[in-house]
Amino acid sequence: MYPFVKRCTDIVGAGLGLIVLSPFLLITAITVWVRLGKPVLFKQMRPGLNGKPFYMCKFRTMTDERDENGALLADEQRLTRLGRFLRSTSLDELPELLNVLKGDMSLVGPRPLLMQYLDRYTPEQARRHEVRPGITGWAQVNGRNAITWEEKFALDVWYVDNQSLWLDMKILAMTVVQVFRREGISAEGEATMTEFMGSAGSIHDVINEDTLQAAATQDSD
Repeated sequence: MYPFVKRCTDIVGAGLGLIVLSPFLLITAITVWVRLGKPVLFKQMRPGLNGKPFYMCKFRTMTDERDENGALLADEQRLTRLGRFLRSTSLDELPELLNVLKGDMSLVGPRPLLMQYLDRYTPEQARRHEVRPGITGWAQVNGRNAITWEEKFALDVWYVDNQSLWLDMKILAMTVVQVFRREGISAEGEATMTEFMGSAGSIHDVINEDTLQAAATQDSD
């Protein structure tokens, strides 16, 4: 029954979220349009359930500034002051509620990353795609971008193996707290995170086991 209940929860939660948060959506959209111009939404192909690609929607947070050769500047150079505010408050993520309604995403699950990462995962890390990606997830409430890629993926796989409606509700509640604390928004010296280039061997050869144990302890509270 869990997959059915989870999908129903996603539909109801995303629908109510779009209605309740519609003033913030409208204000954010107008602000982005005035400050950054069009397009207001940033759309990018991401891997979903079983790695199937879909287009994820977010509010735009960067300019399109390029160097003399026409190449886009680094993320940290294009990320605007408005963009930093939107990311720190997670307002840029609100359009993903539309992805949840469509069934491409869930409210809770591993974050959808870049398509080019698919062939860089170990078999164990790739298990994060056994569930729909989420707006928030176990890794997001346990360090977000302040932890290593290997720790993130270990937490994602832990969620896949331990998912439940209770855990989803707990993650959503922890996410609200995380938004107000504005912690783990980016890795040190980065706009978000450094590019994932792959891990050698099994994830359990490189992961700090204390991270997994701490996560398991939190879930039993």
